[in-house]
Amino acid sequence: MERLRNSEAEPVFRFFEEICRIPHGSGNIGAISDYLADFAGARGLACVQDSVKNIIIIKEATAGYEQEEPVLLQGHMDMVAVKKPGCAKDMRTEGLDLAIDGDWLYARDTSLGGDDGIAVAYMLALLDSDRIAHPRLECMITVDEETGMNGASSIDPGICRSRRMLNLDSEEEGIFLASCAGGARIAGRLPLTREAAEGVAYTVRIGGLQGGHSGGEIHKERGNANCLAGRLFYECHKAAGARLILAEGGLADNAIPREARLVLLAAPEQTGRLEETLDAFSEAVKKELAVKDPGFFLTVQDRKAGRFEAATEADSEKAARLLLTLPNGVQAMSADLPGLVQTSLNLGILKTGPDALQLDFSVRSSVGSEKELLLEKVKALVCMCGGTGTVSGDYPAWEYRQDSALREKMTDVYRELYHAEPRVEAIHAGLECGLLSGKLPGLDCVSIGPDMRDIHTTEERLSIPSVERVWKFLLAFLERKG
Repeated sequence: MERLRNSEAEPVFRFFEEICRIPHGSGNIGAISDYLADFAGARGLACVQDSVKNIIIIKEATAGYEQEEPVLLQGHMDMVAVKKPGCAKDMRTEGLDLAIDGDWLYARDTSLGGDDGIAVAYMLALLDSDRIAHPRLECMITVDEETGMNGASSIDPGICRSRRMLNLDSEEEGIFLASCAGGARIAGRLPLTREAAEGVAYTVRIGGLQGGHSGGEIHKERGNANCLAGRLFYECHKAAGARLILAEGGLADNAIPREARLVLLAAPEQTGRLEETLDAFSEAVKKELAVKDPGFFLTVQDRKAGRFEAATEADSEKAARLLLTLPNGVQAMSADLPGLVQTSLNLGILKTGPDALQLDFSVRSSVGSEKELLLEKVKALVCMCGGTGTVSGDYPAWEYRQDSALREKMTDVYRELYHAEPRVEAIHAGLECGLLSGKLPGLDCVSIGPDMRDIHTTEERLSIPSVERVWKFLLAFLERKG
């Protein structure tokens, strides 16, 4: 990692490495939150750690900047923790193994957590330095953003005086984000009654898909392993009367699932038809995804005769019909901003328990009424089959602000540094800016960040030169008075 030691952003990478040594997947943020609180305490900085482990750290202005308006820097401490099949690492107890490939930083066999660990590293590097000129810094680091923005929903920002916020949760350098979609999670539960049945159990694996962020990549129409598994089950049930033993795929509702597994039970006399259906499905999907997701594969991992606990015929049919009819992917494009997804949903988690089929969706829209309609549609479909739907993690869209003094100042600094114009854009992915704008009336905010690729996947990469340039930009922005 010598490249990072000699970097212009060495303090940033040093703290990023420290963060990566601490497990901090969503829902497992106790250790990282305590680390941040200890960091502040060791430096005599004012710090609030609330009951859910959100952190706010304050550093007063340096000499000559006491009269400048404070700046709020914001990001989240949790990451989407996923690993490659066969990786033995326990991401709840073990840190990441960082490596470098050219200009890119990544983690071996797991996601990297650049989203949003790099934001935390930027803040810690600023808070740690006694050489950087800046106004009062208010650093807000929230928990569990990736699973519903629970931290931003519950945080009390009362200690914060600033109404200028730099959200550091973006993945493309040179773009100033000024608006984002709202969203929510909906968990569907379909009861399953099981009974012992004789037959042949087929274990089928779907894989090789690219996956990706359900906000940033949903428009690319990559294969969703859970949706493909549901479609396959329906076809096998229709053609060969297959019954459901197991269905599982995906690790997070906001990540497009790359792999899924089915265990289907067929009567001995139906195995020929089942195998024909598997072959035909595989060939059809390969053609459909030849350009969008060419790595798709389907394999039969096991074929075993015996007696198994399978869903009843009636419940298997309900599950098959539900999985076939549930919507997924882009539902509407924006008429105001060409190329921007307006409304979408992603079936991120599919799993069977002893008595139910669980389906977790991430729903997004920049139009509140469309988001509510889509949530109700999913709930209605699950309920029609005898199940239930529960909405959680609802957060509002971040609306575009026509007049932004913060955006104007950032644009001026960007022009001087790079002799180019930044792009001001809206995104379909969700950010915490909408929730925090509701808690801090009059908040003027912009979201920025360095280049990242394939976040929320095991191919996640973080650009080292881009981290350095964004660091340089942050320093120039904080140094600029007015």
